[in-house]
Amino acid sequence: MQAVQFSEHGDTDVLEYGEFPDPDPAEDEVLVDVKAAALNHLDVWTRRGLPGINLEMPHIPGSDAAGVVTEVGDEVQRFEPGDHVAVSAGVSCGHCEFCRDGDPTLCVNYHILGEHVRGVHAEQAAVPADNLVPVPDHVDWQVAGSSSLVFQTAWRMLMTRAELQPGETVLVLGASGGVGHAALQIAKYAGAEVYATASSEEKLDYARELGADEVINYETDDFADEVSDITGKRGVDVVVDHVGAATWQQSLASLAKGGRVVTCGATTGPNPETDINRIFWNQLDVLGSTMGTPGEVDDVLELVWEGHMEPRVRDVLPMSEIDRAHEMLENREGFGKVVVVPDSEL
Repeated sequence: MQAVQFSEHGDTDVLEYGEFPDPDPAEDEVLVDVKAAALNHLDVWTRRGLPGINLEMPHIPGSDAAGVVTEVGDEVQRFEPGDHVAVSAGVSCGHCEFCRDGDPTLCVNYHILGEHVRGVHAEQAAVPADNLVPVPDHVDWQVAGSSSLVFQTAWRMLMTRAELQPGETVLVLGASGGVGHAALQIAKYAGAEVYATASSEEKLDYARELGADEVINYETDDFADEVSDITGKRGVDVVVDHVGAATWQQSLASLAKGGRVVTCGATTGPNPETDINRIFWNQLDVLGSTMGTPGEVDDVLELVWEGHMEPRVRDVLPMSEIDRAHEMLENREGFGKVVVVPDSEL
C-alpha cells in the first residue's frame, strides 16, 4: 500500500508518500480502506519530535480518518465488511484502576494513534475495533474523516470538565482552528454566550458564521481587556485555551470570580508564567482535558452526523502532497481542517 511516512524527525522535507507493507489486522482489529483523513497540529509536533516519545521508524502519522471496513479480526463482533467507520484515536489498556473506574482517558498506558504508535494516514489502516465509531452512510467522507479528534476533545473540555451550563459565557481562543471551531459550535449548542478570538478579519467573520456573539482580533487587541470591556469588568465563566504560554496570563485575567479555564494543549509552549494570586483570590479552577471517553465520542459525533455541528474543511489534498498539508497548519493558513485523501481515491 501507499502511506504517508517519515524515517526521522524534522521539517516537512522528511515526509514522503510511498510504499509501506500492507497492515495485517490482529484478532481485535479491523482493517479499514481509508477514504479521507484529516490533519491535526499533533501531526506537526509528532513529525518534529516530542520529548520522551521514541517512535518505531518509519512512522505513519495521522490520528483522524474514515473509511470502509474490508476485514475484521476473529474477536471482532461490532463491525463487518462494508461498514462505514471513523477512527477515535485514544487507546487505553482497559484494565488499570482508572479504566475500571470508567474513565479510560486517565489510563496509565493511554496513548494516541499517530502520536505514540503508527497512525492512519495511509491507503489502509489496521485499527482496534474499540477505536472505531460507526458512520451513517449519508455522511460525507470528508466530514467523517475530520470530526473525531477535535469534536471529542472540545466536547470533553466544555461539557465534562468545565460542566458548561446554559446561559454561561465562554471565551474560545483560536476559534478558527480545529479544536477552537469545534468548541465554539459546542458552546453555542449548549446555550452559552460565546466570545471568540482569531487573528484576522476573515477568521473573525468565520467565527461569527459559526455563532460567536462577540469576536476579538488578538493580533490587534489585548483580548483580556476586550473581555473586561464587553462584560462590564465581570469576565467570562469559562475560557477554552489550547494555545499555552502566549495566552495563559490573559486567559486567567479574562475569567470572572469562580471561573474555569480548561486546557487541552500548549501550542506556544508548556511553561507559562502564571498569576497564582489571581487564581486563589478569584477562586479559579484550572482544568486539564485530553481526548474523550467512548461515551463522549458517541454523544458528540452523533450530533455531527445529524448536522447540528460540522467540521469546516479548508482544503482537500492528495496524500502525496502531505508536505503542503503540514505547511498549511504550521503557517496558520485559512481556517478549519486540512483533509488528505489517498491518491488512489482521486
